Amino acid sequence: MRTFSDNPVVRRGARRPSGGPPVPTAAPPPHPGSRLAPRLPAALLPWAWAAVFLALYATLSVRRHLLLRTTGYDLGIFEQAVRAYARFQPPVVPLRGEGFNLLGDHFHPAIAVLAPLYRLWPSPLALLTAQAALIAVAVVPLAGWALETLGRRAAHAVALVYGLSWGVASAVAFDFHEVALAVPLVSYAVVALGRRRWRAAVLWAAPLVLIKEDLGLTVAAVGAYIAWKGPRRLGLLTAVAGLAASAVEIELLLPAFNPAGGYAHGGNLPDDARTSLLTTIALAPLDALRPDVKAATLVLVFAPSALLALRSPLALLAVPTLAWRMLSANGFHWGTSFHYSVVLMPVVTAGLIDALRHWRTAPAATPAATPAPEPAPAAGRPPAARHVRASLATALAVTAVILPSFPLALLAQRATWRTTEHVEAAGELLARIPDGATVAASNRLVPQLTARTEVVLFPAFPVGSRLYEYHRATLPRPTAEWIVHDRRAPHAWPYRAGHWPYPPEQQLAELDRARLVHGYREVAERDGITLLRLGPPRVPGAHG
Repeated sequence: MRTFSDNPVVRRGARRPSGGPPVPTAAPPPHPGSRLAPRLPAALLPWAWAAVFLALYATLSVRRHLLLRTTGYDLGIFEQAVRAYARFQPPVVPLRGEGFNLLGDHFHPAIAVLAPLYRLWPSPLALLTAQAALIAVAVVPLAGWALETLGRRAAHAVALVYGLSWGVASAVAFDFHEVALAVPLVSYAVVALGRRRWRAAVLWAAPLVLIKEDLGLTVAAVGAYIAWKGPRRLGLLTAVAGLAASAVEIELLLPAFNPAGGYAHGGNLPDDARTSLLTTIALAPLDALRPDVKAATLVLVFAPSALLALRSPLALLAVPTLAWRMLSANGFHWGTSFHYSVVLMPVVTAGLIDALRHWRTAPAATPAATPAPEPAPAAGRPPAARHVRASLATALAVTAVILPSFPLALLAQRATWRTTEHVEAAGELLARIPDGATVAASNRLVPQLTARTEVVLFPAFPVGSRLYEYHRATLPRPTAEWIVHDRRAPHAWPYRAGHWPYPPEQQLAELDRARLVHGYREVAERDGITLLRLGPPRVPGAHG
C-alpha cells in the first residue's frame, strides 16, 4: 500500500491533517524545455519572434521606399501585376513592354493572393509589408521545432540565426519578389520533413510550383528526401510531380504567355547547356565554383549555421536552387545581393536544428557494470549540452559578424532616418502629375507612381519586350503625357549607381531629345529632378 511519504507531489516533512486526505505542497517548477512547461508561453514564443521580425523588415522596406531607394525593376513590375489582378485582369505589365503578360517572364500566378490586400490598400507599401510578414512568419515552425527539441534558450538563438541572416536581409532590402510567398512554405515543409511528417511536408511544398518555375525542383527534392527517409511511393510521386511541373511551366506555359514565344530566361543557360548536355554535366562541378564569387556564396549560404547545417541531410533541399544559380550565365545569380538566397535560409536553419537535436537526444554512455538508466534529458548530459550551447554561440557569432555587411545594418545609419531635400523635391514634383496620367519615369521614381498612374520606364526599356536593349537607334519615341527624370538618383543597395538601365549621359541625351524633337515642355525642375509634359505640336511661324 502506498504511504503518504511515497506521494511524489508531497514534500518530505509535510503534515497530514488528522482525519483528512493528504495536503500536497507545490511541485518544483518544470524544466523550461520539458513537456510540463506552460503551454501558452511556448506557443507564443515563435509568434513573438515573428512579430519582432515583421516590425524590423517592414521598417527597413518602408524607409527605403520613402527615401526613393526602391525601383521600378522590380517593385513597380510586381505592383502593376498585382494591381491588374485586383481589377480582375490578366497581369499585363507596361514596364516590361507593351501588352507584356508577366506570366511570360516567370510563372508566379500565386501572387494573385495579394490582390485582395492591394484592393484594400492600393500602394507599393502593401506589397512590401506583405513580403515582410511572409518572411517573418517563416520563423514560426523553425523556432517551434527548436523549442520542442532543444529548449527555450536554443529556440531564441535559432530565431535570431534565421531572422538576422544575410539572405533574409538581402531580400527585404530589395523591393518585392514572388519568392517571398515561398519562404514560409519552404520553412514549414522542411520542418515537417525533420519531424518525419511526410504528408504534411508534401502539402506544404506543393504550392511552390505556382510561385516560380524553378521551385518545382525544390518540390522534387522534398520527394527525393521522403523516398530516402520515409514512404518510398509518396516520395517518388512527389519527386516526379515536381519535375513535371517545372518542365511544363518552362516548356509550355511560359512560352505561351511570352510575346516572343520562348522562355524569357533561357539566355541564362550556359552556352554548353544549349549545345551538349554531356559537356554541361562534365563541367558542372568546375562551373559551380568559377569565378571565385560562386565559392564565396556557397560558403556564406551555410555560414549562419556555422556550417553545421551541412551535417544534416535536410541541407540537400538547397541543392536545386544552388545548382541553377551557380550554373547560370547571369552574374547576378552568383553573389549574395538581391533576393536569390532567401528561400535557402529556412533550409539552412532547419539543418542546424536537425544537426543539434541528434546531440541532444544521443544516449549518454554508462559503465558496463551498472544497469543503464532511463534516457535523461539533454540538460542532464553536460557534454551534449555544452556541444549545443557552443554550436549556437558560434552560429550567433557568425551572424553578428556578417550582419554589418548586409542591409539590416542600414537601420543603424543616420541617413536611413533623414528625409533629404532631394526626397522632398521629388514628392513636390510628383504630386503635380494627376491620377490616371501616363508617365515615363526614372527607375527610382517609378514605384512612387505605379499605384495611381500608368507608368513606364524612361528611357524606354525594354524595347520590343527584350531586356537589356541599349542601342539608342532602336529606342521608340516617348508617348507618355508626362516625363519625370532624376539625374541625381540616390545610390542604394545593391546598386552602386542610381542610373540603371542606361548611363546618365544617354539618359540626359534622351531628355534633351524629348524637349527638342518630341514636343515636351518643361513644367518644373528642382534639385536635379525634371518634370516635362507633352505639349501641343508647334505651328510653323508661331511665336513662343
